[in-house]
Amino acid sequence: MKIALLFLALTFSIFSYAQTAEATAADSLAQVKDTVHSVKKATILSLVLPGAGQVYNHLAMPKGKKNAYWKVPLIYAALGGTGYLVLKENALQRELKKEYKTRIAGNEGLEKYAEYDLQGVETLYNQHLNQRDLMIIAFSAAYLLQVVDAAVEAHFVRFDISEDLSLQLRPSYLSPNQAGVKLSLSFK
Repeated sequence: MKIALLFLALTFSIFSYAQTAEATAADSLAQVKDTVHSVKKATILSLVLPGAGQVYNHLAMPKGKKNAYWKVPLIYAALGGTGYLVLKENALQRELKKEYKTRIAGNEGLEKYAEYDLQGVETLYNQHLNQRDLMIIAFSAAYLLQVVDAAVEAHFVRFDISEDLSLQLRPSYLSPNQAGVKLSLSFK
């Protein structure tokens, strides 16, 4: 009698586990396809138009979790500020290069650089050249950071942080001669 009950319990748990596993696998596959699609779309949108991936993620989030729109002004401030500094430093280094060439040719240069000798002008040129290069790196980093932010946030659009967790203890079939117990923790 005990063997029959054990057999029925194991058979029931195997069939219920198979149905649950099939349903869970189908749900997981649909969720993965949706997540992969949204990550790809958010990344492409951010590459094409800075901040568009964040707006896309904001619109895709369920109600109550929407908080990605505030990043767009920060993105444009970072890109605008570094872009402005790139242009400013580039103009200054070109002006100093022209000043250096003018002085080498034996002509008189601009009044604002009159207090500098030839070596001083060259030093200023190198400083502004380095600062321009650093601003180009900063601009690139800000652009790349907003793309990565959109991609990472897209992974968490459907992330469930509810407190509905369940712990189940079921009989399990390990091998033809062994029965066991399965402990499963489900996140809903």
